[in-house]
Amino acid sequence: MIVRLVTCKVKSDAVEAFKTAATANHAGSLKEPGVYRFDVLQNDAAPSEFVLYEVYENEEATMTHKETMHYNKWKQTVEPLLAEPRTSTTFKVVAPEPEYY
Repeated sequence: MIVRLVTCKVKSDAVEAFKTAATANHAGSLKEPGVYRFDVLQNDAAPSEFVLYEVYENEEATMTHKETMHYNKWKQTVEPLLAEPRTSTTFKVVAPEPEYY
């Protein structure tokens, strides 16, 4: 199992447009095989900061996600909305154990 945290810092006047695009990407992502979770989180203290919490079955599922139409539409839509380049950090799950899923 692979977890990715993608941090997006959005221009203050683009927050609603980002939320719309991220919500559409979320809906499409949850239909993909190998995607266990795909949350769009907004920072309460800094409303123009978002984290995408993505949980995949394996590396193949993460690569397949990046080939989908909804991901590529999201990427193209949000690039001009970002205040700085997005960052992505990959994690391995320690707990819960794999049989939990």
